[in-house]
Amino acid sequence: MDRLCDRCLQLLQDFVNFIRKVSSGLVLHIKQCLLQLSECCCFRRRKYDVRQLYRPVLEQHEKEAAQEFLRYIETGFETSPLSPESLESLRTLAFSENPDLQQSAALYYLHMSQHLNTQLPEEYLEPYHALLQTSDLEVQQTSSLSLVNFLLEGNVNKEAVVQMGLLEPILELLESGDSIIQCNSCACIMTLAISESNREAIGSAGGVIPLMALAKSYDPRVQQNAVGALLNLTRSERIQHVLCREGALPVLTLLLQSPDSEVQHYSCAALSKIAANPEHHEAMLQIGDRFLLRMLLSLLSSSVDKVSMQSCVCLRNLATNGDTQTDLIAMNILPLLLTLLDSNNREVQQSSLALLWIFSQHPLNKGAAEELLQNLGNLLLTQPLNPLLTCQVAQIIENLSLPENIQAIIESQCFKGLLQAFLSTENEEESLLCVTSCIAELTKHELVQSYLVERMDIPLLKYTMGLTSQAHHPELSFQAASIIRQLALHEKMVSLLKCEMEAVQHYLLNFLKHQELRFQQLGITTLCILSEDMEFSSAISQSPLAEQLNRVRQQTEETQKLLSVALSHTESLL
Repeated sequence: MDRLCDRCLQLLQDFVNFIRKVSSGLVLHIKQCLLQLSECCCFRRRKYDVRQLYRPVLEQHEKEAAQEFLRYIETGFETSPLSPESLESLRTLAFSENPDLQQSAALYYLHMSQHLNTQLPEEYLEPYHALLQTSDLEVQQTSSLSLVNFLLEGNVNKEAVVQMGLLEPILELLESGDSIIQCNSCACIMTLAISESNREAIGSAGGVIPLMALAKSYDPRVQQNAVGALLNLTRSERIQHVLCREGALPVLTLLLQSPDSEVQHYSCAALSKIAANPEHHEAMLQIGDRFLLRMLLSLLSSSVDKVSMQSCVCLRNLATNGDTQTDLIAMNILPLLLTLLDSNNREVQQSSLALLWIFSQHPLNKGAAEELLQNLGNLLLTQPLNPLLTCQVAQIIENLSLPENIQAIIESQCFKGLLQAFLSTENEEESLLCVTSCIAELTKHELVQSYLVERMDIPLLKYTMGLTSQAHHPELSFQAASIIRQLALHEKMVSLLKCEMEAVQHYLLNFLKHQELRFQQLGITTLCILSEDMEFSSAISQSPLAEQLNRVRQQTEETQKLLSVALSHTESLL
């Protein structure tokens, strides 16, 4: 066979071409695979030395350190886990080329992290540089876990960890292919990010993007810690902008669908903090045509209290926008919030009330309040007094105090509940002010005046009169006096006030002397109403009130003269 025929030559040529084509693609795939492997931190060489391809022979000083370390563990750990000897041995073992010696150091740190009751000196953080940057996965797993334990137990200063240069190796571990290492490094970042200065350092070092990648991990532990770290980072306004710019909003929004309640809670809390800044509202609401609002509404019904509470908080922050309120009302949010009022969890109740307070200011809700008022009345009468809850309920009722709602406010026993809260001895200053202000607003309506006058007696009158003399709480005094002024239009109230004639004159005199004009005006209008009664008129004319009224009149006349002069000068310049 001297030469091949044309057919065989063509077959061989086709085969060569095929091999070249396949080889080219294979080489490309090999290159891509090696590139991806090289980017993982478990394949990276340590910066301080190059690992040998063979198992290194122990150096003499390493043998001595290992033996000394062994003796120390057997005899000295229980009495003194921290000593110069143990530190020197840890350094030698940690920076060794032998992974078994490194693992010994890592295990010692892990044991300390589980039993240490004191602060870990900063010099003990130095060996972590070697342990975290080793290419041995078991050493990285153990050492990163011990560092998490130290941080969680407060055995190390969070700022010191960053100052010692450990942030960079921790961030590198986020890119590990090992889920245990990812989980531990995320937990480290989550704990470090509690510190304000650390948050800025993490953001500047590029920690946001790898955390966002791990937030989409299929490992629930990794995902929890990654989202928890993002949550702590959102405490920084600057990093909020970074997160929005890098596409975190869609990621966090989709995580609301997670079957893991911890992930739901963390992502919802992170979105709540971002939503606290109105600048981000447009971007948040543009995701999937208000997909975020629909997800948050679904989480209101979560069986996990902290998830439903946090969804309330996020919706409250978003609902500062009027258009968003309108959208939520159209989505039928109010029945969901009313259901939360029956929760046994006080924080859930307060969160739903805070959101209801915002909606109670919306024009579309002011006239459709019967069911809401019924729930609020039950809450005031059946729940143990809580100052914050009482204040929130009173503010909502005050927002709804339109003429068309007054009958419902009385029939729903809201007013009865307000009176009960008004007289409670457990009231705090803020809650008492809220309740008093609400009652003062309601007593502008004839129906409420009649209801309250029927229930007015000397003890209730004395209590209200006492509030008018709260010199250190002027707003409370003003609101209490407003109640008396409204009720003084009724004959029964005037008769009761006669029994406290001296106290009435005393508080009115103080109001006439007050620096604020509104106090003077309230005092004068009350005097005008009471003066229609002959007994009151006679008593006022013979009291210091008459003299003070004359002084106020003189001051007013002088003020009018000055105003006339000022206005004439002003008009002449025009």
